[in-house]
Amino acid sequence: MIILKTPAEIAIMAEASKIVAEVLEIIQRAVEPGISTDELDRLAEQEIRARGGIPAFKGYRNYPKTLCASINEQVVHGIPSKRKLKEGDIIGLDLGAIVGGFYGDSAVTVPVGKIQDSTRQLVRVTEEALYFGIEKAVVGNRLTDISHAVQHHAESFGYSVVTEFVGHGVGRQLHEEPQVPNYGKPGQGPRLQSGMVLAIEPMVNIGGSAVRVLNDRWTAVTADGSLSAHFEHTIAIQPSGPARVLSERPGRAN
Repeated sequence: MIILKTPAEIAIMAEASKIVAEVLEIIQRAVEPGISTDELDRLAEQEIRARGGIPAFKGYRNYPKTLCASINEQVVHGIPSKRKLKEGDIIGLDLGAIVGGFYGDSAVTVPVGKIQDSTRQLVRVTEEALYFGIEKAVVGNRLTDISHAVQHHAESFGYSVVTEFVGHGVGRQLHEEPQVPNYGKPGQGPRLQSGMVLAIEPMVNIGGSAVRVLNDRWTAVTADGSLSAHFEHTIAIQPSGPARVLSERPGRAN
């Protein structure tokens, strides 16, 4: 688990996260019916490298691509391919970048053209759950205060949170301790400290919480075929007040 202690460390980590945010915004604008997830992946790598970053996912545990692109019932870790997006789909875009040995990690779920109102609500509620979790990431709280906030908001709409995959610490490694579940009773786990950096990432399903992994050994899908949404931010806990969202996308105030 990393604890950022110097302004230089914070600046480098913020730069890695800024690259991720900028590139996710570019990819999001490119999403439209007829584009393939391979095309989005090539764009992601091009834009990360153009900004001086290194794709964090490509080669990680033999993952073959820069971007994770998860469509509809795919929860996380969808491998880009020749598959083309269709009107009414939703796609989770998960991206990481390395700058100066530090990692940034973020994800967003976006619509492809016009989507159903029920699908739009799932996406909205999942993003709201992320920010409710971030609100609890303050010095002195417990880790599961974040978890409970995410779960409570998602389940208040009748949705379920995925339990097989969780958020995590992030810093000099893509995945560090502690794990950050999206479920649990409040007031448990380690105390949150100033300088801790976490990737909080709700994964919320319209149907049941169970998932299974496809034969490609990466793509996780809902076991019942229901839609799933995924949002993620890299955040740094500050000495006082709310956590700093390092990977905030342009156009949204911290």
